[in-house]
Amino acid sequence: MEELSGSQILIETLRLEGVKTVFGYPGGAVLNIYDELYKQDYFEHVLMRHEQAAVHAADGYARASGGVGVAIVTSGPGFTNAVTGIATAHTDSIPLVIISGQVATGLIGTDAFQEIDAVGISRPCTKHNFLVKSVEELPIILKKAFYIARSGRPGPVHVDIPKDVTAAKTAFAYPKEIAMKTYKPTIKGNPRQIQKAVAAIREAAQPIFYIGGGAVLSGATEMIRKLVEFTGIPVVETMMARGTLPSGDPNLLGMVGMHGTYAANMGISEADLLVAMGARFDDRVTGRLSEFAKHAKIIHIDIDPSSIGKIVSADYPIVGDLKNVVEELIGQLNGNFDYTRLDTWRARLKNYDAIHPLSYSQDGEKIKPQWVIERVGEYFGANAVITTDVGQHQMWAAQFYPFDGANRWISSGGLGTMGYGFPAALGAKKARPDLPVINFTGDGSIMMNIQELMTASVNNIAVINIVLNNRYLGMVRQWQTFFYENRVSHTDLAAQPDFVKLADAFSLHGVRVTRRDEFLPALKAAVESGKTAILDVEIDREENVLPMVPTGGSLYNMILDYRG
Repeated sequence: MEELSGSQILIETLRLEGVKTVFGYPGGAVLNIYDELYKQDYFEHVLMRHEQAAVHAADGYARASGGVGVAIVTSGPGFTNAVTGIATAHTDSIPLVIISGQVATGLIGTDAFQEIDAVGISRPCTKHNFLVKSVEELPIILKKAFYIARSGRPGPVHVDIPKDVTAAKTAFAYPKEIAMKTYKPTIKGNPRQIQKAVAAIREAAQPIFYIGGGAVLSGATEMIRKLVEFTGIPVVETMMARGTLPSGDPNLLGMVGMHGTYAANMGISEADLLVAMGARFDDRVTGRLSEFAKHAKIIHIDIDPSSIGKIVSADYPIVGDLKNVVEELIGQLNGNFDYTRLDTWRARLKNYDAIHPLSYSQDGEKIKPQWVIERVGEYFGANAVITTDVGQHQMWAAQFYPFDGANRWISSGGLGTMGYGFPAALGAKKARPDLPVINFTGDGSIMMNIQELMTASVNNIAVINIVLNNRYLGMVRQWQTFFYENRVSHTDLAAQPDFVKLADAFSLHGVRVTRRDEFLPALKAAVESGKTAILDVEIDREENVLPMVPTGGSLYNMILDYRG
């Protein structure tokens, strides 16, 4: 059997796992790995300009492709720079394998140059992690890493490899299958619990389907659409689940939670049965827990048993892969469910939507951010991948973009990471070169990883960054306005660079938009440029994201209008 070095084993493993693209940044502890990368032609390596961005790009790649993203970083500060990206993926359950270099095994614990306890640091923000102690155990550890990352509730797995392990040699045999006694995700839901859930759904007068990001991760979108179609049960989506039902679907009440629609939040508040599918009852969704769905029995379906009952007690807990469980629900409900008996319930929720629809005022000459997002939606429709950074622009995009389909909406949900959108867009474009990739960002967020303009330029990766520029840290300013008596403390970003000149400095496309009639021509020119573009759109500085549920408030007590 041929002997390979640890670095060669890693490269061969990536090939055998079907990896097409790797994102990374070299350094001393991974020099052996990068030397082997230089020699191979199985997959592409994209040199990012910061380790955080490398992990975000791998994250965007995973979300857009539905596969596992891979990033390689060096030891010490290389790894600590990557931690924000790892934590972002962990919170949103995104499958990644992060390879980090480590000082030689004999130097571990000596405070050697660029040594850090990477495994200790990553433990709270990974699904699992490994410190490789010998080259002989490297193949099985890598096999486990990919298996753990993609199975069950997905998540990032960190593999820390000392430099001497990457140089040492051993006979290489890659395992075809993996079995772990302590890790066996439950895929099939308990039949008795499913039967009880079916009975509860049949009996409910005011049921709601509450769809979370697990719908996307499990590939359950089409099954959920079938279930909704023949039951007619109204649906609310979390931000992470946008696109599970197409925009305009008569059963879709919109996004739920802090910036959810009036109809969605009232539907949750008045439901007598809540069917949670791949959702974790995040505080931005529930508001005040004592008032959340307080009239409803709870069916909670999730592949992660630790998520069930963690925040909200479930009357009917079902552990299993969401796609499989929904298929079982369809089999037992189809042809045996009275669609018309929910007419009164649906009519009431439709009336809520008519009373307080998502809207904004377009008076005057100022460009409204919602208007920009609607125009982009009209131009691309569902035929695009949408990424965002974090802030007001993220919520406006979630509210107003016409989503239709899984893996087309890529945003940092649980961790709320500014600087995520642009590198994630680059990763998404690598995964889906056939689709346009649009990154909605703010003038604060885009600065967080602005160095990746170089990555886009050198690698000819074309994504469109639409900077909704209000010269504020907009969401923080909104909170200061609403809840801190308008004491705008250190959130005014009046001093910003010229984004058009900045794009030009990286040999990319840049244009400033100050009037509505300039926007569509600018968007078309950006598409036709074939380059990464920055559209610096000057929007109304004081525009707020509404509706809004104040922190600790109840979903039915929304701020629907704010006039200062």
